[in-house]
Amino acid sequence: MHTRAEKKEKINVVTLGCSKNVVDSEHLMRQIEANHLVVKHNDESFEAKTVIINTCGFIKDAKQESIDTILRFIRARENGLIRSVLVMGCLSERYKKDLEKEIPDVDKYFGVNDLELIIKHLGLNYRQSLLGERMLTTPGHYAYLKISEGCDRKCSFCAIPLIRGRHISTPMEQLIREARNLALQGVKELILIAQDLTSYGHDIYNRQALPELLRELSDIRGLEWIRLHYAYPAGFPVEVLQVMKERENICRYLDIPFQHNSDAVLRKMRRGHNREQNYRLIELIRKEIPDITLRTTLITGHPGETEKEYNELVDFVKQIEFERLGIFTYSEEEGTWAAESWKDRIPEKVKKERADYLMSIQQSISSKQNLSKIGTIIKVLVDGREGEYYIGRSASDSPEVDNEVLLPVCEKSVITGNFYPVLIKRAEDFDLYGQVV
Repeated sequence: MHTRAEKKEKINVVTLGCSKNVVDSEHLMRQIEANHLVVKHNDESFEAKTVIINTCGFIKDAKQESIDTILRFIRARENGLIRSVLVMGCLSERYKKDLEKEIPDVDKYFGVNDLELIIKHLGLNYRQSLLGERMLTTPGHYAYLKISEGCDRKCSFCAIPLIRGRHISTPMEQLIREARNLALQGVKELILIAQDLTSYGHDIYNRQALPELLRELSDIRGLEWIRLHYAYPAGFPVEVLQVMKERENICRYLDIPFQHNSDAVLRKMRRGHNREQNYRLIELIRKEIPDITLRTTLITGHPGETEKEYNELVDFVKQIEFERLGIFTYSEEEGTWAAESWKDRIPEKVKKERADYLMSIQQSISSKQNLSKIGTIIKVLVDGREGEYYIGRSASDSPEVDNEVLLPVCEKSVITGNFYPVLIKRAEDFDLYGQVV
């Protein structure tokens, strides 16, 4: 049964999970908007009678959040607040048959690449001419640019290849067109995302094309910051570092997830890089770009992680002193090599204790680094206002996941979406306080 949307009807798109889901939702919303409907995003008012939930199926907590959200909107429909519920995204892609059985009240389930099918299900026209156009859900001054889909890596713990399939690079000309459109909309910061930035171009150009893509993007007028997220360590294209040095609008910022630093654990993770290679790559990056901000993510509690191997990870964090760090505890994902090869024997309490201790080390590192910035002037992009402060970020900080720079609201000339030179006057563990100069 199709859900035919009436003209001027409101449709609510609810996005869960990562920034890649955000981009998928934005493409969907642009197609709906082009059909002359009103599109809401993450709306809680129940004004929209059709709700499309873009789910996450990456780890256990994210799956549960997606299920809880589906059930919440099903109850709203039972209470007559909305008319139909559609579900798309990673959870739906991976567990469609199970979901259809367990939650049959959803009108229809779609996968991660079913945008055209969703539009047609709504009784709307899918417009190929809108390829690359989006209705932004981020603040208008920054946006994500997804440069590829899927992943060919064989990491033991990761279900992404099972959900999103093989690595598929988006053609460069399409990305350039999308980035230009974003700049024309007022986007000043472009955040490149993919499951694996390192492999960009291999499948369609037979080469690592990330450096070339960066040069093309940095030539687009209006883009003042270009930021890189999720570059795989193994086979990292070192030419990217030269491009960073050449182009002022490419942030000296690199998100490169090492995940661990014990050779034994890295082998079990099937990462394709080892401890020595980790240190060599970091040394090279910091030698080429001394002022770079390195962000990484690490996992504690992978099956078989001993105290000795965990302590190697502790030493890694202490020695490297990453500028930004995220910690995850291992989550067993069915169908992955780790889940099929080992029983997850490390207690959740131990995983969490290990993660918390690493984060306490990072807290001290971040505090020291922040204190060193007092008295300096840095360029800050203002994202918005919360209470008594404007919330901004430096070139060292990505939205949602990194540190913030707080400016008192008495700075009356501050405008959201603008850059300002800011004198840092005070520092906390993960935040800086400053004044526009």
